Amino acid sequence: MTSSDAADISEHLARLKRGEQQALADLFARYREPLRRMIDVRLDHRLNGRVSPSDVLQEAYIDALKRIEHYFAKPEMPFFLWLRWVAGQRLIEVHRQHLEAQIRSACQEISLTYAGVPAASSECLAARLVEHLTSPSEALVRAERFAMLEDALAQMEPLDREVLTLRHFEEMSNTETAAVLGIQPAAASKRYVRALRRLKDILTDIPGFLDDPS
Repeated sequence: MTSSDAADISEHLARLKRGEQQALADLFARYREPLRRMIDVRLDHRLNGRVSPSDVLQEAYIDALKRIEHYFAKPEMPFFLWLRWVAGQRLIEVHRQHLEAQIRSACQEISLTYAGVPAASSECLAARLVEHLTSPSEALVRAERFAMLEDALAQMEPLDREVLTLRHFEEMSNTETAAVLGIQPAAASKRYVRALRRLKDILTDIPGFLDDPS
């Protein structure tokens, strides 16, 4: 973040503290895409067609509007990470509402959180990695690869899956990743390298996956 970006955010926060709700709308718009990426990769794939990232974002904005005084009570957290936490809490509620009967038996990982955001499950990551296979002729390949990926990703340490998700799918910097996980940047960097190596090994073991030009 540049110094001008930081100054602009500070100005918006000052306006917001004075009660100017438009400042929150402006800040939310600034962070909309990274928030969408977070929701997109963590929204349970079983909710496809029922709940969209835009639905979650809309409700998260309303939540932020209601909770803004809580942020100003303890403003030490970077505002983006606070918005991400709010969106994560809304996502947890969405999962609870739609998957309550299945969570215990089919989605144990959903109960894990990092900085108040649902953890990246092996199921969700597998769905993202095979999402380019969409044609009817690829349906069988997609199903086979999904099952193999989910099983292999489940063997990774949850923290390694999380680092991979933050850096690769949410496109966070190493510093941002470290802040989310509450670890030192050097540790986050080592985790990321290890997770990438493990993911490459996983994909190499799946016949034809790395040869697919998609």
